[in-house]
This record gives sequence, structure tokens and C-alpha cells, in this order.
Amino acid sequence: MGSDHCPASEVEGAIEAVSQYGVRVLLAGPEERLRAELAQRGAGSLPIEILHADEVITMEDSASSALRKKTNASIRVAARAVRDGRAQGVVSAGNTGACMAIAKTVLGVVPGVKRPALAQVFPTLEASWSVLMDVGANVDCTPEMLAQFALMGEIYSKIICHCPSPRVGILSIGEEEHKGNELTKLTTPLLKELPVRFIGNVEGRDLYSGAADVIVCDGFTGNVALKVSEGLVAAIRQILKESLEKTLQRKIGYVLAKNAFEDFRKRVDYTEYGGAPLLGVKGVCLICHGRSNANAIKNAVRVAAELSQDNVSARIEAAMHESFAALNAASV
Repeated sequence: MGSDHCPASEVEGAIEAVSQYGVRVLLAGPEERLRAELAQRGAGSLPIEILHADEVITMEDSASSALRKKTNASIRVAARAVRDGRAQGVVSAGNTGACMAIAKTVLGVVPGVKRPALAQVFPTLEASWSVLMDVGANVDCTPEMLAQFALMGEIYSKIICHCPSPRVGILSIGEEEHKGNELTKLTTPLLKELPVRFIGNVEGRDLYSGAADVIVCDGFTGNVALKVSEGLVAAIRQILKESLEKTLQRKIGYVLAKNAFEDFRKRVDYTEYGGAPLLGVKGVCLICHGRSNANAIKNAVRVAAELSQDNVSARIEAAMHESFAALNAASV
């Protein structure tokens, strides 16, 4: 019940996910409304269950208010299903702050983690992936929080992106160490002490250049970078489409160019990657864009299933414990 087009996007995405990936989906929300949506799409025989929730958290609700007052909200009911072992992961396209607060409260936080963070992958020019931490869960951050984001991002890069030795950078306005704001300058010494491959400052263009495998920043900066990227990709995609339709005359040339354009679209379309995992909580939690369509929800369900199958949360907890131990030993 979280997206701009709820519950249509969630229901359609769930139907596509169970049909294509062989997973089972629980939909949390008003039972009668969800049953009507499923019946309208002829999904009665599919392995989709409904968890009744008679409250909904809106984008206007504050995280603290939603946490205190809406105890039977759909996202809370879904998180309880994960906590109780009825589901292996929770997916939401709703209020990010509320989702994080409820995930922390209901699922719990990995020991030692100050604040969970959202990880977003970006395709790079080196045919690899860069991971940006954080993209919106924490607007105001401390240097200690960014250091922890670096640890969690490095672990995530190793497990999900199969990068054996991730290069970790901090997002700044220049490559030189003296450039940046107070947060970046205070974080740099901490990152140098971490058991990670720290490469120093990186710039916004390095999200796509492949110069770094993990890039850390506060959630305000990360969310702006994410939204600018989405807008730029949409603009380029539309410009390319219009140019192809205007200039390509021969049919064979049009077909070849159209195939290349479709490949480009899939590589940069955020809906192909589902949601951003909230790292640092005990369990799998994916938070999707509020404008998520059925394709985004479907792929978020796929990613949640993969994270669960790979036992990523437990592996992050174990790796974080080892990293904290090494960091504490180095600090003594």
C-alpha cells in the first residue's frame, strides 16, 4: 500500500513475480480491496496470500508518528511476517523513513550498527557495478555512520556484485583530500583505519566511471545523486528514441538500432533493479521508489528472494563483527 499507484503496482508486480520466479508472495493491506484487485486480474490460483492490515502509512506521515500510532499499518504487518518467519523478506514502495523505523523496531539492527543504510547499484563503463551508500535513509550523518556504511557497502559488493576486493571511496567535490565539507574531511581518517581498500575522494561522475566499487555519502547527498541520475537517464532515453524515429529510414538499420536502444534502456532503467536493500537490519528489507511500477515491484521481489537465498543479512552481520574487531584492535 505504499507506491503512488497502490495497490495496482504491488498486485501486478506480485503476480508477475510468482509467475516468473516461482516465489510465494504475501500482500499486506486491506483484504477486500486486495482480493478485488487479484480477482480483476484472474490471479485466484496463484500462490499469493493476503495479510489484512487496516491502516496505511502515507508519504505525509512522519516516521515517529507512524511508528507510534499506526500499529496495524501494512508495512508493519509485513515486517512482522518476516520477524515471525512467515516470510523471508519485506518489500515496500512507501514512506522511506517509516519503512526504516519499522524495520529497525520490528526486525532489529545488526549489533554495532548505528543506523541502517540504503544501498543502490549503478552500472559502470567497465561493465561492473558501483554501490552507493546511503541513498536516502539517513539525511544527517556522522563520520562514524559513514565509516559503517563503507563496511556494509564493501560486504554487499563482495556478496552481490562478486567484487573480490572492492575499492571504497567517499563522495566529494574533488579528488584531492583537502576538498570537501566537514563531514567528508572528518570521515576520511576513519576510513583509512578500516580493513577496506580505501582510495580516497571520488566525484559524482565516478558513480558510472567504474573508478570505485563502493561510494559512501550521507543520505541527503546520495538521494540527490540518485534522483539526478534517474532524471538524466529518462531524458537521454527520450532523446535517443526521438532521434532514432526521425533519422532512421531503412528498416534493417532501424531494427539494429532499436535492439541497441532496448539494451541501453534495460541497463539504466531503475525498474530493472527493483528496490534498494536496507543494510544493517536483521533480515531482508527492500525499499522501492514511490513511482514504482509493476516491473519494479516484480524485480524487488526477485532481489529479496535472492538476498534471502544467499543469506546476505547473516553474512553481513558476521563480516561486520569481524571488521569491528579488526578496527578496535587497530585502535588500541
